Amino acid sequence: METVKFAESIIINGSSEHVFDFTQDYNRRLEWDTFLKTAKLLNGAVVPDKGVAAYCVAKNGLGMVTEYITYNRPKVTAIKMTEGPFMFKSFLGSWTFKKVAVDKTEVIFLYSFSLRFPFSMLTKCIGHNLRTNVKKRLVDLKMNIENESMKA
Repeated sequence: METVKFAESIIINGSSEHVFDFTQDYNRRLEWDTFLKTAKLLNGAVVPDKGVAAYCVAKNGLGMVTEYITYNRPKVTAIKMTEGPFMFKSFLGSWTFKKVAVDKTEVIFLYSFSLRFPFSMLTKCIGHNLRTNVKKRLVDLKMNIENESMKA
């Protein structure tokens, strides 16, 4: 099974603390994450942390339960799929937040996945679709954070 890895990044005007906290606030997640129609923490959790499970459903209807395997505010968070669409054999993701200047943060989304047969025959297509969605999510994140700071 081929494992696909890709990363996309963007520079956002905002501190790494603010950008990190904004992305990890499940009460506000759907304000900026245009890929999703559902995003919630599970098992009574009210804030994300290592070991916390989350359930997200994409607008295409595919849902996934993930577990936080890393939660290091304000630098990095990472998840692994624990339950998901049958097409995915594995799915991992990390979001890194690097301070590049005063009130400027580079946000890097890194995803790694492998597909089960026969979906593995569509690896390039599915990978392209995921990468396109990640790019759009980063732009939407940037717009939401920077528009929010302009209103303040």
